[in-house]
Amino acid sequence: MQRLSRWITLLLLVTMLIACGGQQTTAPTDVPQTPTSAPTAVPTAAPTVEPTAAPTVAVLEAPTTNLIDECVTDYDPEIDYFPEKVTLSDSVGWTIEYFNNYKMITVLNPWRNADVQFRYVLVQCGTPPPADTGDALVIEVPVNSIVAMSTTQLPHLSELGLLDKLVGVDSFQYINNPDVRKKIEAGELIEIGSGAQVNVEQALDLKPDLIMTYGVGNPEYDAHPKLLEANLKVVLNGEYMETSPLGCAEWIKFTAAFFNREAQATEVYNTISGRYREMAERARNVANRPTVFANIPFQGTWFMPGGRSYVAQLLADAGADYLWADDTSTGSQPLSFEEVFERARNADFWLNPGSMKSLTEIREADERFTEFAAFQNGNVFNNNKRLNENGGNDYWETGVTNPHLVLADLIKILHPELLPDHELYFYQKLAP
Repeated sequence: MQRLSRWITLLLLVTMLIACGGQQTTAPTDVPQTPTSAPTAVPTAAPTVEPTAAPTVAVLEAPTTNLIDECVTDYDPEIDYFPEKVTLSDSVGWTIEYFNNYKMITVLNPWRNADVQFRYVLVQCGTPPPADTGDALVIEVPVNSIVAMSTTQLPHLSELGLLDKLVGVDSFQYINNPDVRKKIEAGELIEIGSGAQVNVEQALDLKPDLIMTYGVGNPEYDAHPKLLEANLKVVLNGEYMETSPLGCAEWIKFTAAFFNREAQATEVYNTISGRYREMAERARNVANRPTVFANIPFQGTWFMPGGRSYVAQLLADAGADYLWADDTSTGSQPLSFEEVFERARNADFWLNPGSMKSLTEIREADERFTEFAAFQNGNVFNNNKRLNENGGNDYWETGVTNPHLVLADLIKILHPELLPDHELYFYQKLAP
């Protein structure tokens, strides 16, 4: 019993020791820990540097044609705004110079014995005028409205397709152009008069961009002083001072410059010039050159075209032997009946006898005229075939810009075999 009691006591003791040992769950501090793996460092990607785009600079393109219906909106002083320019080949009464955004026109000989010239600075609208323009008149181009104070200017507008820009004229009376007549009938044009009696108030009411007139150097007949005094844009056209037919015709380029229509004017003029020169070449080598004299006395004085005049050049180009070709004047020289009769009594042809429409009228004006051989042979031709109801002569309207038509008439009269199919346009043979 005693031995059994000791085994039981020993078993209880062992059980208690095992139970107490099971309470220790924390490892001793001196036991090395399993090292934690170092975190993998993912390198940060270097930022991509995108180059900053250069700012877009708008490059202004130079125009390839003149601006005829618009103004410049983004002005660049380096751009040439007049790529279409004119050059002068026959006209000697004016000059034109081109700069990037303006043109300089100088009228050299506005009237006979003039001691003044006129300068015009034509500035492309939307661009600044030059800093120093001196005494020149500054005009923005292209102009959109014009008053024409000579019928010779109307063919310019017609040929260039600009009649819609015409708002006024000096007088309706002598106009022949059918399209201008239609504008008159439709009430689309205003008369402003001429000379010292020009209606300045009417001109101001029209507010034209341009008034084109002419001068003779006499205040009684010149309108431009009053119009300029009213601050209107007035330019003088001096075409009538030219001494050659093509020189006169080339003034279409003068008109065109104010509308930026240089390209059209050059095309029109080249056509006219080409036709004129081709016909003159035909007549240049004729074997027979008939003798010719011109005009008729006015108030007792016979004004004969000088040998260097417009008329003399036409006659030379038509194959005529003009009896005053040896004269060196460009205007008309005053002669007596006796002086003319002495040289021209046996002439083959008599041209341009004033307003005469028949040989009977010439006889009634002065019986002495019947003694000229040209009268006796019926070789009297006048340039008054195309008259309107008021006596306006289209020879001095259409003919100035179209000298090839005049030359064709003269060749037909003097050398009909050279132009067998041509019908007289301005001229007519005076019937008895």
